[in-house]
Amino acid sequence: MKILIINIKELIQVRENGILKVSGAEMKELPTIKNAYLLIENNIISDYGDMKNCPTISVDSTIDATGKMVLPTWCDSHTHIVYAGNREQEFVDRINGMTYDEIANRGGGILNSAKKLNETSEEELYNQSKKRLEEVMKMGTGAVEIKSGYGLSVQGEFKMLKVIQKLKANYPIEIKATFLGAHAFPSEFKENHQGYIDILINEMLPAIANENLADFIDVFCESGYFSVSETEQIMKAGNKFGLVSKIHVNQFNAIGGVKAAVNNKALSVDHLEIMNHDDIEVLKNSDTMPVALPSCSYFLGIPYTPARSIIEAGLPLALATDFNPGSSPSGNMNFVVATACIKMKMTPEEAINAATINGAYAMDISKTHGSITVGKKANIIITKPINSIYELPYAFGSNLIDSVFIEGTIVK
Repeated sequence: MKILIINIKELIQVRENGILKVSGAEMKELPTIKNAYLLIENNIISDYGDMKNCPTISVDSTIDATGKMVLPTWCDSHTHIVYAGNREQEFVDRINGMTYDEIANRGGGILNSAKKLNETSEEELYNQSKKRLEEVMKMGTGAVEIKSGYGLSVQGEFKMLKVIQKLKANYPIEIKATFLGAHAFPSEFKENHQGYIDILINEMLPAIANENLADFIDVFCESGYFSVSETEQIMKAGNKFGLVSKIHVNQFNAIGGVKAAVNNKALSVDHLEIMNHDDIEVLKNSDTMPVALPSCSYFLGIPYTPARSIIEAGLPLALATDFNPGSSPSGNMNFVVATACIKMKMTPEEAINAATINGAYAMDISKTHGSITVGKKANIIITKPINSIYELPYAFGSNLIDSVFIEGTIVK
């Protein structure tokens, strides 16, 4: 199948092979070609360039994109899409003045989601989750990481990971699975942390690795959840089974988790709403990608990741949704990009880089996703007619997407 897209007003995020991420001042640069064409062969980008050089060839379909722009699909590197039910009552509780910690301490929060998940069949969990996945695909997401972490038991965590694998098998979107058994301590292990960690390390990890159910391992490193030393213990155990770390850290407190993650060669450190000088310094000269989750800050009313401090220190930054039932019940990457511009003072170029090529890096897929590059997956967004790329974050409440292609096939 050959598809030729012609008369593209502007082809966005054009990169040569070998560029895996952009950092610091580079994030302000977003390479484009005006009045362009793009050729897709099967599921791969095979050619692109200025319309004056458009090849005269036989194709199966020609799309006239006059007035429209084309950019790579979003790469959402941090989600919890597989969950049961919702936590809408907690939303109202926060409006009425309860804090995140107060809700968690009464059995709400993560433990509430765990209770619902363990009461839900695998089939029903899959049916709920696939609707969310289909929704984010239509909104332009072409690659997504999905975490477990609402099981908090051997059976529950396996149920989640098997649902993730089923989604991966049934949809064309690139899906990476993360084992987040260390999301919270089950109530019966509240006073016996090591007892639960032993189950994670000695029961869950070997079986998960044996069945190849996960790509990454994650830990919620935070006051009241997993300490830095507990996080390190779990990271090291996961690494032994070939699971690279992606760590929740610095959401509410800076307790040294960033340094621990970098020392253990974590692929990414996610949240980072609270950052200090030492955290930024330790990220320099590392291969660890900082990831901001602005819709979580929006929903909870907590500080936003200090994007300007991170970027001006010469570091890269990725953006993701944190799609989950408690603190970010949305997988809309368009809103994430807009919020990053409006609340975190990122330029549109920085935000698009963060949501595409740097998001791909945070999932270890930047060799195949995240930019318009010959040989990469044909994952593209075709916008509606717009004045400039700035209109995407500017008109944050409008749907400016005309169509989405994932692996060369239009998303219906």
